[in-house]
Amino acid sequence: MDTQTETAKETINPAKPADLIYGVDDRPPFRDAFFAALQHLLAIFVAIITPPLIICGALKTDLETTGFMVSMALFASGISTFIQCRKVGPVGAGLLCIQGTSFSFIGPIISMGLSGGLPLIFGVCIAASPIEMIISRTFRYMRSIITPLVSGIVVLLIGLSLVKVGVVSCGGGYGAMDNGTFGSLEHVGIAAVVMGSVLFFNRCKNKYLRMSSIVLGLCIGYGIALAMGKVDFSQVTSQNIWSFNIPVPFKYGLDFNFSSFIAIGLIYLITAIEATGDVTANSMISGKSIEGESYLKRVSGGVLADGFNSMLAGIFNSFPNSIFAQNNGIIQLTGVASRYVGYYIAAMLVLLGLFPIVGLIFSLMPDPVLGGATLLMFGTVAAAGIRIISSQQINRKATLVLAVSLSLGLGVELMPDILKTAPEAIKSIFSSGITTGGLTAILANALIHVKEEKEVKE
Repeated sequence: MDTQTETAKETINPAKPADLIYGVDDRPPFRDAFFAALQHLLAIFVAIITPPLIICGALKTDLETTGFMVSMALFASGISTFIQCRKVGPVGAGLLCIQGTSFSFIGPIISMGLSGGLPLIFGVCIAASPIEMIISRTFRYMRSIITPLVSGIVVLLIGLSLVKVGVVSCGGGYGAMDNGTFGSLEHVGIAAVVMGSVLFFNRCKNKYLRMSSIVLGLCIGYGIALAMGKVDFSQVTSQNIWSFNIPVPFKYGLDFNFSSFIAIGLIYLITAIEATGDVTANSMISGKSIEGESYLKRVSGGVLADGFNSMLAGIFNSFPNSIFAQNNGIIQLTGVASRYVGYYIAAMLVLLGLFPIVGLIFSLMPDPVLGGATLLMFGTVAAAGIRIISSQQINRKATLVLAVSLSLGLGVELMPDILKTAPEAIKSIFSSGITTGGLTAILANALIHVKEEKEVKE
């Protein structure tokens, strides 16, 4: 299809929403752009800082390291968002696509970190990021291998495996396990209040309360924890909180392990498929075509940027990035699809990342406060996986693929000692339920062939 035909198709798109105020290439006035950007920021801020907080909590890093990780997560998300919206050469979707720290990598990253520390995490995440970049060039062929059924199973396993992480935080975190207070009424009570608050605000008819539900829930929980004396600000007295965080590439060094590479590589594979869906949904909402050469270039550029930005995040001591699907809902709410709004969001994220006080304040957040919100968020990840699976026809083959993938994936997650006597290389690869279940789903979907019996009408 020639360029003129594609351009005409983009311009005269019958699917363009009638209430879209600003299109992708429109430049809103400063006030409108700033207000729209602020709403996007409220929706993504907590989601960006949550993975580093959880990972650092599991690895028991000190306050300074945790605060720096949070700051770099914001900084990397800002740079990544700018690249997605601006589209640098072939890199980027050229849409209002917001990028942030991915939840999908939390489980494997914690496993890596416990065995090899931060150098192994960043080394493997950087080394495996080209997998997604390569897929971006061949994604039209990979879709026959990574089907919606396979993607749904992996997303479901990611959500279910993360629920354990959320429950640990609700009970007081790994620190509470060490001092014997894990699961106390105070910890569980704070988590319950946060979860109840998030649910309450999320069901409100007011769109602003709904979009800010997680932020408001965390603020309420933080306030209660502060009143109960569970927030110790004395830890930051020696910190120069008014200085700037200077991004230092490879600050913690690099390391590599092939077994960990396979585990992270699989997540990049699935993330590429998720990014394809997110860019497609964004295109539809923004009034762009979802077929033809321009669509393929748009999706390919978005997935390429997803992998490139994850590599960039690793260089600046942050964790892999992915496109945030929740921002598509805000585009619908505001009627603003302009990619130029992404520049404002990117600038806000970079500025927040440069001030240590932002990272330090959230690093002091008690585990039950974070757990009350994240447990709900992780549940929605699992629900998203179920929704993807249910969108497909569950025939005999799909049932068998589901059964074997979930059995092995959840089996390893629930009873990790099953690999106790296995060689170290095997243990490193298959100790994660996500990796085990994901690889099983890919192989089972490709190898299992069932001849469906035709229904006989009497």
